[in-house]
Amino acid sequence: MALVAHDRCKPEMLAWARTHRETLTRHRLYATGTTGGILADELDLEIIRFRSGPLGGDQQIGSRIAEGDVDLLVFFWDPLSPQPHEPDVRALLRLAVLADIPVACNRATADFVITSPLLAVADDPDRPESPVFAPLAA
Repeated sequence: MALVAHDRCKPEMLAWARTHRETLTRHRLYATGTTGGILADELDLEIIRFRSGPLGGDQQIGSRIAEGDVDLLVFFWDPLSPQPHEPDVRALLRLAVLADIPVACNRATADFVITSPLLAVADDPDRPESPVFAPLAA
């Protein structure tokens, strides 16, 4: 599960994570640098932290999505502020869609996804693998 929040959305991400801390502890968590630092410090969560989003963290999380390591992206982005790394944000969202993983961009959607019984279900063996991310032939 990857957790990303733009600066003005970090308090909302922290509040959401606090509410769902118990569930979060049962997952491998990835986060961009600042968001991950806040969540780790405030909630004592074990988080694999990457760089800050504008410094390549969004791309690092995108790489983990492409590798199949992330099965949920919770990305609280700020629709009212321009972002200097907007192309990276779009690329991250594009990879999540191509990988066919759930993306929650606000608290309401994140609440639905994290409380869904489907979150605890193992991968569906009948679901075809995305041809975009199919393993390379040896």
